[in-house]
Amino acid sequence: MNKKVAVVTGSSSGIGAATVRLFAAKGYDVVVNFSRNEDAAQVVVDECRALGAEVLLHRADVVDDAQCRALAEAVEKRWGRCDALVNNAGTTKFVAAANLEGLSAQDFHDIYAVNVIGAYQMIRALAPLMKRHPGVGIVNVSSIASVSGIGSSVAYMASKGALNAMTFGLARALAPEIRVNAVGPGMVETPWLKNGLGAERYEATRQGYMKSSPLHATIQAEDVADACFWLCDGARKTTGEFMLVDSGRTRFTLA
Repeated sequence: MNKKVAVVTGSSSGIGAATVRLFAAKGYDVVVNFSRNEDAAQVVVDECRALGAEVLLHRADVVDDAQCRALAEAVEKRWGRCDALVNNAGTTKFVAAANLEGLSAQDFHDIYAVNVIGAYQMIRALAPLMKRHPGVGIVNVSSIASVSGIGSSVAYMASKGALNAMTFGLARALAPEIRVNAVGPGMVETPWLKNGLGAERYEATRQGYMKSSPLHATIQAEDVADACFWLCDGARKTTGEFMLVDSGRTRFTLA
């Protein structure tokens, strides 16, 4: 019962899966959360258990506040504590920024519902439990799209900008018991992005990203996981920060 506990939303694949595996490897018990793909989530559960973690597999759509609260109740019943929350669940619609007719008001609502409101609902649901162990950390997975003007769609860029603003506000509001930070990944190599862009565009984007980045590299899910873990577990005096994980692409774009 003295082991720390981490909740990672959207942890059946990609950044979420890499993050929850890292917490498990570092000695945490973990919650693997999914909304649709239970088979993929079960694979991650097995991987975390092999790393020595006690694992709770919990289906919850972060858009639904009742499901967020049910997840928090399950964590309290199982362990009575939560030391880290990584709000990774996210969605988008791939629409070129210049295609103003490609996004409807409903698209904005749908994207904000997951990327902003879902993160808020998870924080609200778990905050009372997290406050029992002051110094705990929350990380919201944002994107360089929030500050670069480049991304899968304008609605996605705007939602991540809103997520950053919420991070700063809640860092102030939940201090000193809970630290709240955000990470801004660059181009993360995942099947999700490849499917969204299409193979040809994806490869062109990947090559362009590497060429224009000082480190000449794209981002792996494990790179983002490293940042999430450090901000939750190690950055004891850090709150209200937006940490770029982008190979220097945003600050130092090369010609």
